[in-house]
Amino acid sequence: MEGLQRCFVLHSRPYSETSLILDVFSEDSGRLTLLSKGARRKRSNLKGALQPFTPLFMKWSGKGSMPILTHAEPISIGLPMRSYILYSAMYVNELLARVLETNTPYPVLFLDYLNVLRELAQAENPEPALRRFELALLQHLGYGIDFLHCAGSGLPVDDTMTYNYREQLGFIASLKMGQLTFTGEQLKAVAARRFETPDQLRAAKRFTRIALKPYLGGKPLKSRELFIPRGRSTGK
Repeated sequence: MEGLQRCFVLHSRPYSETSLILDVFSEDSGRLTLLSKGARRKRSNLKGALQPFTPLFMKWSGKGSMPILTHAEPISIGLPMRSYILYSAMYVNELLARVLETNTPYPVLFLDYLNVLRELAQAENPEPALRRFELALLQHLGYGIDFLHCAGSGLPVDDTMTYNYREQLGFIASLKMGQLTFTGEQLKAVAARRFETPDQLRAAKRFTRIALKPYLGGKPLKSRELFIPRGRSTGK
């Protein structure tokens, strides 16, 4: 077990005729890129193991931008992701690959990631699990916003009042309505990670889209495109 780390493969792509480049999320080292030599050979014992959503013990050697994978073994079978739930899990993987700096440990986020995969594997509706994970990710990135107090007055938010979100400040009481406006009831639900109604889920999704945008930049997430029916656009 010495030198082994718990890991998940976020994404892989072919390299040369027989190898793979792996985008990996590890418990102790965070996100990193590994080269798996010979993983695409027909007789490679790694071929079936290096799949997303399969918990792995992994070991690598070398420094620089792309260490060499030296060992990988499944800890358990891959978490089952059926039909549309698979797209949600792919979204989580792409989100981590896009926003996390390489070689920065996120041990608690690793557990949050493991939990969201478990939730998705059992979920009928993936939305609550996705929103909780997005909020956890923002917290680990250092995004600190007080959902429970008005940033202008310092008073606790009121369920029936409306608050306008201002980046880096928080939520300020306002009568103006728009994409950045939330009710106090919605903000309390987001703070508690409690999504019991469709309205609470929509508000949480709207907020996480706003908050994650600076981290994602202008390039759209490929996994979101999988949710768009052919010939139609959701406008996102």
